[in-house]
Amino acid sequence: MSKVMIHATVSVDGFMADPVGGMDWMDGFPVAPEDEQIVEAICSDIGSIVGGANKTQTIEDGEIPYGGFLKVPVYLMTHSEQAAVEQDGTTFIFVVDDIEEAVRRARHDAGEKWVSLLGGRVARQCLTLGLVDELRLHVVPVVLGEGIPLFAGLEHQLRLERMETSAFASEVHLRYRVLRDVPASGD
Repeated sequence: MSKVMIHATVSVDGFMADPVGGMDWMDGFPVAPEDEQIVEAICSDIGSIVGGANKTQTIEDGEIPYGGFLKVPVYLMTHSEQAAVEQDGTTFIFVVDDIEEAVRRARHDAGEKWVSLLGGRVARQCLTLGLVDELRLHVVPVVLGEGIPLFAGLEHQLRLERMETSAFASEVHLRYRVLRDVPASGD
Protein backbone atom coordinates (compact mmCIF):
# COMPACT_ATOMS: atom_id res chain seq x y z
CA MET A 1 0.00 0.00 0.00
CA SER A 2 1.25 3.46 -0.79
CA LYS A 3 2.37 6.00 1.78
CA VAL A 4 1.78 9.75 1.90
CA MET A 5 4.52 12.35 2.13
CA ILE A 6 4.93 16.07 2.14
CA HIS A 7 7.74 16.82 -0.30
CA ALA A 8 8.73 20.49 -0.33
CA THR A 9 11.56 22.94 -0.67
CA VAL A 10 11.43 25.56 2.07
CA SER A 11 13.36 28.59 3.25
CA VAL A 12 15.16 28.41 6.60
CA ASP A 13 12.18 30.24 8.14
CA GLY A 14 9.70 27.68 6.79
CA PHE A 15 8.20 29.39 3.75
CA MET A 16 7.53 27.45 0.54
CA ALA A 17 6.84 30.52 -1.60
CA ASP A 18 7.19 34.29 -1.39
CA PRO A 19 4.09 36.39 -0.51
CA VAL A 20 2.76 36.28 -4.10
CA GLY A 21 3.52 32.59 -4.65
CA GLY A 22 6.88 33.07 -6.37
CA MET A 23 9.62 30.49 -6.03
CA ASP A 24 12.53 32.22 -7.78
CA TRP A 25 14.31 32.47 -4.44
CA MET A 26 15.02 28.72 -4.66
CA ASP A 27 17.36 29.22 -7.62
CA GLY A 28 20.97 30.34 -7.82
CA PHE A 29 22.51 28.26 -5.04
CA PRO A 30 25.29 25.74 -5.63
CA VAL A 31 24.01 22.21 -6.19
CA ALA A 32 26.06 19.04 -5.90
CA PRO A 33 25.29 15.86 -7.88
CA GLU A 34 24.29 14.23 -4.58
CA ASP A 35 21.60 16.92 -4.07
CA GLU A 36 20.15 16.14 -7.49
CA GLN A 37 20.28 12.40 -6.81
CA ILE A 38 18.24 12.79 -3.63
CA VAL A 39 15.51 14.75 -5.41
CA GLU A 40 15.51 12.36 -8.38
CA ALA A 41 15.19 9.34 -6.06
CA ILE A 42 12.24 10.89 -4.24
CA CYS A 43 10.53 11.86 -7.50
CA SER A 44 11.02 8.39 -9.00
CA ASP A 45 9.07 6.96 -6.04
CA ILE A 46 6.05 9.25 -6.51
CA GLY A 47 2.98 7.52 -7.96
CA SER A 48 0.41 10.30 -7.57
CA ILE A 49 0.01 13.83 -6.27
CA VAL A 50 -2.63 15.67 -4.20
CA GLY A 51 -2.58 19.45 -4.26
CA GLY A 52 -4.72 22.52 -4.14
CA ALA A 53 -6.28 23.93 -7.27
CA ASN A 54 -5.17 27.40 -8.32
CA LYS A 55 -7.30 30.51 -7.77
CA THR A 56 -9.13 30.01 -11.07
CA GLN A 57 -9.89 26.34 -10.21
CA THR A 58 -8.65 25.32 -13.68
CA ILE A 59 -5.44 24.12 -15.29
CA GLU A 60 -3.54 26.88 -17.03
CA ASP A 61 -0.97 26.41 -19.79
CA GLY A 62 2.40 25.41 -18.36
CA GLU A 63 0.95 24.57 -14.94
CA ILE A 64 2.21 21.09 -14.16
CA PRO A 65 3.56 19.95 -10.76
CA TYR A 66 7.21 18.90 -10.66
CA GLY A 67 7.77 20.49 -14.06
CA GLY A 68 5.58 17.87 -15.73
CA PHE A 69 8.20 15.14 -15.85
CA LEU A 70 6.48 12.73 -13.44
CA LYS A 71 3.42 12.01 -15.60
CA VAL A 72 1.42 10.69 -12.62
CA PRO A 73 -2.23 11.36 -11.72
CA VAL A 74 -2.72 14.71 -9.95
CA TYR A 75 -5.70 15.18 -7.63
CA LEU A 76 -6.61 18.82 -7.13
CA MET A 77 -8.84 20.08 -4.35
CA THR A 78 -11.58 22.37 -5.61
CA HIS A 79 -14.90 23.83 -4.48
CA SER A 80 -16.86 23.01 -7.64
CA GLU A 81 -17.36 20.00 -9.94
CA GLN A 82 -15.10 19.87 -12.94
CA ALA A 83 -14.26 17.17 -15.45
CA ALA A 84 -10.76 15.70 -15.41
CA VAL A 85 -8.22 17.43 -17.64
CA GLU A 86 -5.47 15.69 -19.63
CA GLN A 87 -2.49 17.89 -20.43
CA ASP A 88 0.96 16.89 -21.69
CA GLY A 89 0.60 13.31 -20.43
CA THR A 90 -0.65 14.29 -16.97
CA THR A 91 -4.24 13.70 -15.83
CA PHE A 92 -5.67 16.26 -13.41
CA ILE A 93 -8.63 14.96 -11.39
CA PHE A 94 -10.67 17.50 -9.42
CA VAL A 95 -12.04 16.49 -6.03
CA VAL A 96 -14.67 18.70 -4.40
CA ASP A 97 -13.97 19.57 -0.74
CA ASP A 98 -13.00 16.06 0.44
CA ILE A 99 -9.27 15.75 1.12
CA GLU A 100 -9.65 12.25 2.57
CA GLU A 101 -11.30 11.06 -0.67
CA ALA A 102 -8.56 12.68 -2.75
CA VAL A 103 -5.85 10.96 -0.69
CA ARG A 104 -7.70 7.62 -0.81
CA ARG A 105 -7.95 7.79 -4.61
CA ALA A 106 -4.35 8.98 -4.97
CA ARG A 107 -3.13 6.10 -2.78
CA HIS A 108 -4.99 3.64 -4.96
CA ASP A 109 -3.44 5.11 -8.12
CA ALA A 110 0.04 5.22 -6.57
CA GLY A 111 0.04 1.48 -5.84
CA GLU A 112 3.32 0.73 -4.07
CA LYS A 113 4.70 4.22 -4.74
CA TRP A 114 4.25 7.41 -2.71
CA VAL A 115 1.54 10.05 -2.74
CA SER A 116 3.12 13.50 -2.65
CA LEU A 117 1.20 16.41 -1.11
CA LEU A 118 1.68 19.86 -2.61
CA GLY A 119 0.69 23.11 -0.95
CA GLY A 120 0.59 24.31 2.62
CA ARG A 121 -3.17 24.10 3.10
CA VAL A 122 -3.34 20.54 1.72
CA ALA A 123 -0.33 19.50 3.83
CA ARG A 124 -1.80 20.96 7.03
CA GLN A 125 -5.21 19.37 6.42
CA CYS A 126 -3.61 15.97 5.86
CA LEU A 127 -1.40 16.33 8.93
CA THR A 128 -4.44 17.24 11.05
CA LEU A 129 -6.31 14.18 9.75
CA GLY A 130 -3.34 11.86 10.42
CA LEU A 131 -2.89 11.01 6.73
CA VAL A 132 0.83 11.85 6.42
CA ASP A 133 3.54 9.23 6.88
CA GLU A 134 6.68 11.27 6.16
CA LEU A 135 8.08 14.74 5.56
CA ARG A 136 10.79 15.16 2.91
CA LEU A 137 12.11 18.71 3.08
CA HIS A 138 14.88 20.49 1.21
CA VAL A 139 15.95 23.59 3.15
CA VAL A 140 17.49 26.34 1.01
CA PRO A 141 19.88 28.81 2.71
CA VAL A 142 17.67 31.88 2.58
CA VAL A 143 15.43 33.63 5.10
CA LEU A 144 12.41 35.15 3.35
CA GLY A 145 10.90 36.92 6.36
CA GLU A 146 7.41 36.55 4.90
CA GLY A 147 5.66 34.36 2.41
CA ILE A 148 3.44 31.32 2.13
CA PRO A 149 4.23 29.02 5.08
CA LEU A 150 4.28 25.25 4.97
CA PHE A 151 3.23 24.59 8.57
CA ALA A 152 1.86 27.84 10.03
CA GLY A 153 -1.70 27.33 11.23
CA LEU A 154 -1.29 23.65 12.07
CA GLU A 155 -3.72 23.16 14.94
CA HIS A 156 -1.75 20.67 17.02
CA GLN A 157 1.76 19.67 17.94
CA LEU A 158 3.40 17.17 15.65
CA ARG A 159 6.07 14.71 16.80
CA LEU A 160 8.59 13.48 14.25
CA GLU A 161 11.32 10.87 14.10
CA ARG A 162 14.41 11.88 12.12
CA MET A 163 15.19 9.25 9.51
CA GLU A 164 17.83 10.97 7.37
CA THR A 165 19.74 14.23 7.23
CA SER A 166 22.19 15.15 4.52
CA ALA A 167 23.86 18.22 3.09
CA PHE A 168 26.23 18.51 0.16
CA ALA A 169 26.35 21.96 -1.45
CA SER A 170 23.81 24.53 -0.23
CA GLU A 171 20.66 22.65 0.71
CA VAL A 172 19.97 20.51 3.75
CA HIS A 173 17.81 17.47 3.03
CA LEU A 174 15.60 16.27 5.89
CA ARG A 175 13.49 13.14 6.14
CA TYR A 176 11.14 12.64 9.08
CA ARG A 177 8.60 9.97 9.95
CA VAL A 178 5.38 11.36 11.42
CA LEU A 179 4.74 9.71 14.78
CA ARG A 180 1.16 8.86 15.65
CA ASP A 181 -0.46 8.23 19.01
CA VAL A 182 2.30 9.93 20.95
CA PRO A 183 1.24 10.53 24.57
CA ALA A 184 1.02 14.14 25.69
CA SER A 185 3.92 15.33 27.83
CA GLY A 186 3.55 14.27 31.43
CA ASP A 187 1.62 11.07 30.60
